[in-house]
Amino acid sequence: MNTELPLQVECRELRKVYPDGTEALKGISLTLTEGLFGLLGPNGAGKTTLMEIITLLLAPTSGRLTLCGLDARKHETRIRSLLGYLPQFFGYYPELTAWEFLTYIGRLHNLSRRSAQDRARDLLRMVRLEEVRDKRLSTFSGGMLRRVGIAQALMGDPKILIVDEPTAGLDPEERVHFRNDLFELGEGRVVILSTHIVGDVEETCSRVALISEGELRYCGSPMEFVLPAEGRVWEFVGGSDDLERLMGQGNLVQVREQPDGLAFRVVASDAPRVTARPVLPTLEDAYVLFLGGGEVEIEQTGRMGQIPQAF
Repeated sequence: MNTELPLQVECRELRKVYPDGTEALKGISLTLTEGLFGLLGPNGAGKTTLMEIITLLLAPTSGRLTLCGLDARKHETRIRSLLGYLPQFFGYYPELTAWEFLTYIGRLHNLSRRSAQDRARDLLRMVRLEEVRDKRLSTFSGGMLRRVGIAQALMGDPKILIVDEPTAGLDPEERVHFRNDLFELGEGRVVILSTHIVGDVEETCSRVALISEGELRYCGSPMEFVLPAEGRVWEFVGGSDDLERLMGQGNLVQVREQPDGLAFRVVASDAPRVTARPVLPTLEDAYVLFLGGGEVEIEQTGRMGQIPQAF
């Protein structure tokens, strides 16, 4: 990997206004360096717009973007060679095998046939798909396809890797494997993980930013992000009437069904009821606190195209 250019992404007052007047980004300023950086926010917060600007798929209305010391307005071709991108839904050819698909992607990167094959072999080994290299992509699980997606994003050995909602739709085991893959990729490159799944960031990222309604609400370490939630997270056992009441307040983090009722986890300045006990906060608790709401997870425990012709 070329080490002459700095491993850094700088966003300065990036703003994006769509033709219909929607202001998707409202002056975002961030500096990202080597390692894994988590970009959190609910759906519609502006995360994907920011990712598309960083990958040069979308031009900002105003502001400045610098990647590896290069101004995006002046060095578009050079910057594209430094980027790897895995969108939430990446395009692939289901009738191709993993080997054929990655070799094809290598050819699109202007690699020779031999170099593309060598690179495909190395990447399949890296993402633990070497044994199924000759199986069609149409037979792959969601987790396997995401690993193919990471491999195609790495084909050009990018300095900057952007992944958008990488674990959405994966089962718990696949999600853990994928997080481990991303963690290993953070060495020697900038990896930007955009997601609304707090656990993805909590388990892998050393720095995190929160975007809400196009604005940057926080940027720093996960530990500092959690600090405001200390002394404001509570758990208690209640019933369906509590669920109905809390659902409309925007401070319910989690509901878990158990034999003696519903176990609630909420964020509040004061104890929501006499029996509530304080608990240590997590990144998800802080996320709910910052946004003033969040998705509720109810857990039950112990109960009820055409094929390309280029190879």
